[in-house]
Amino acid sequence: MSDAALWTALADPHRRAIVALLLERPRPVGEIVEACGLSQPSTSKHLKVLREAGLVRVRQDAQRRVYALDPAPIAELDAWLAPYRALWNRSLDALGRRLDETTSDDPEEPAPKD
Repeated sequence: MSDAALWTALADPHRRAIVALLLERPRPVGEIVEACGLSQPSTSKHLKVLREAGLVRVRQDAQRRVYALDPAPIAELDAWLAPYRALWNRSLDALGRRLDETTSDDPEEPAPKD
């Protein structure tokens, strides 16, 4: 799996919807088609992109193809995003401290309720 293939696969909102569905549990193609409101050929094309990016696995169950998430690429993506998440959290913490200071400095404002 290449990083570009992973990002390309996740760039499409239909494929992100499919990934969200598969987060709940593995699903046969028919359920994915119904839940996403796409045609079967369109859904199959999206599943192919996700499979080629390594995001999903497929297994044959009699006449059905059942798709499931492969957690490894998601874990790699999570590890890559970790420093950015830390940056975001620091920014939110600073904003929270600033809001707390502003609230406690203004005697006219009622204190926030927890």
